[in-house]
Amino acid sequence: MAPLRGAALIKDEVRRLPDRPGVYRMMGDDGEVLYVGKARSLKKRVIQYAQGRFHTQRIAHMVDQTRSMEFVTTRTETDALLLEINLIKQLKPRFNVLLRDDKSFPEIVIRREHPAAQLRKHRGAHTIKGDYFGPFASANAVNKTLNTLQKAFLLRSCSDSVYESRTRPCMLHQIKRCAAPCTGLVSIEDYAGLVEQAGDFLRGKSRAVIARMAEQMTAAAEEMEFERAARLRDRIRALASVAQETSINPETVDEADVFALHAEGGQACVQVFFFRAGQNWGNRAYFPKIPQGGVDKSDEDADVMGAFLGQFYDDKPIPKLILVNVEPAECGLIAEAFAQKSGRRVEIARPQRGEKKGLVQHAFTNAREALGRKMAEGSAQTKLLAQVCEAFGLEAPPERIEVYDNSHIMGTNAVGGMIVAGPEGFQKSQYRKFNIKGSDLTPGDDFGMMKEVLRRRFGRLVKEEEEGMLSGKGGEAVRPDLVLIDGGMGQVGVVVEIMADLGVDDIPVVGVAKGPDRDAGLERFYIPGKPYFMLEPKSPVLYYLQRLRDEAHRFAIGSHRTRRAMDLKKNPLDEIEGVGPGRKRALLHAFGSARGVSRASVEDLAKVEGVSGPLAQRIHDFFRKG
Repeated sequence: MAPLRGAALIKDEVRRLPDRPGVYRMMGDDGEVLYVGKARSLKKRVIQYAQGRFHTQRIAHMVDQTRSMEFVTTRTETDALLLEINLIKQLKPRFNVLLRDDKSFPEIVIRREHPAAQLRKHRGAHTIKGDYFGPFASANAVNKTLNTLQKAFLLRSCSDSVYESRTRPCMLHQIKRCAAPCTGLVSIEDYAGLVEQAGDFLRGKSRAVIARMAEQMTAAAEEMEFERAARLRDRIRALASVAQETSINPETVDEADVFALHAEGGQACVQVFFFRAGQNWGNRAYFPKIPQGGVDKSDEDADVMGAFLGQFYDDKPIPKLILVNVEPAECGLIAEAFAQKSGRRVEIARPQRGEKKGLVQHAFTNAREALGRKMAEGSAQTKLLAQVCEAFGLEAPPERIEVYDNSHIMGTNAVGGMIVAGPEGFQKSQYRKFNIKGSDLTPGDDFGMMKEVLRRRFGRLVKEEEEGMLSGKGGEAVRPDLVLIDGGMGQVGVVVEIMADLGVDDIPVVGVAKGPDRDAGLERFYIPGKPYFMLEPKSPVLYYLQRLRDEAHRFAIGSHRTRRAMDLKKNPLDEIEGVGPGRKRALLHAFGSARGVSRASVEDLAKVEGVSGPLAQRIHDFFRKG
């Protein structure tokens, strides 16, 4: 007797099913999970698949491929929904709507395991003792807020080991972004007050914090402590800049997540905005996977939104208010499940008027535009950047890649080069060269040269971010999404050290080193904290990375040759104090060349118009020093 399959198998299973809530799984060949669903009554729900009346070809195709089924009963339908969500994320059935790119969101934590609390970015489980604030949609959104907090409250971001080893204030204190508790420039008691102010600000008490600062500024001015008043003024400006840096700061919404769905051409985009403490903490676009064939068009958006919300909040904190442009299928049940999970009432609303509707409409506009861009993407460059993202485990395909290389001959005329690449190819207007200036560098010290280049580049970035934050105009600060270094783990370690010192250690860094025989195609890639790895020798992403490295090498060598050529043309007379353009012309006219000047006696030099006895002696000594 042939085994049952399809509708016949389902009809046979129904005879043994209870009239209770639960979750069912439909399996195909080799035990592949085709679909996971939940039901208030397993018996009544599953029998529908055996009746042959399907809304879409997708359902008919799924039933036809079913070879076995599994069932789990639950106490309530809410429990069934939570179990269904968990199984979908775990098993990823191809006939379910799936949330893709489900990475954790960054948060800000005020770590309280140390007498001087540390302010830092955090991802993952809350294993550190401290106060957590988030989620933020992206690292960029966190960086903006961290910049504001550092400027306004002067909290440290360094690690405990760096804190304990400091004997003098670091660069962050010099640019007024840290109170320097490490060296006792602020007492632990006063520093704790700054920590509490930062916590109040992140909890939405920004107006009260600014008001207190304004009172302190006024009091300082009345007491003729103008320097202290100026510092408080700068801190108030930093907090006020938050309203200018975020595109929307609602007045009637303190804590909410806003979701807007736009579907077109068999694809969908869900745009998510996060609002916490009355501030916009960023947004992110998601592109859930829609099964081929879709679902019933009248319910398509509602089903997609319902499936998306369930999977989205499976491992994330749930806010009190969720605003949507499409009411999800079984909205009441989802809200009940979220309330059960979070331990408080959760409202899911589709606003019809006012500011909340404006927030949803703004999110919908972003969703429509994001889906349009995604559907238009298809160029080789976009695919290559997506492969770079996958190869290095980045959050998203990089928009700006910076590649660094040095060039010199035995340490002379040393130049560091930075090239920039992105979705539109090489951005040559963004290229920069760095003439190595360090007087204490050992000739040929590549590590020291790389330190100087990265310190100058990212030191300027930190300064520009600070200036942009104060002005509210954003400045010219542009953060890279990926930094590539020509070198191995040694060079990568140097770069990580510099970036940690400057507080920009959240930028991904990768070292690219040639293979053992310096053969192209055998490059090794180094990521901090991981063993090196290699890419497939003929993979397009490897060729692309080789092109980036070669372009950086070409630019650095070109800059080095230009500097060397200028040095060769340089006249030694230019280095003698007191010899300006007029006297230089007179000396060259008298002796024919710099070599002729170098051979002249003091008496002959003194005969030249404009050259005094002491200057003649100085010129004579210059050419004979050493």
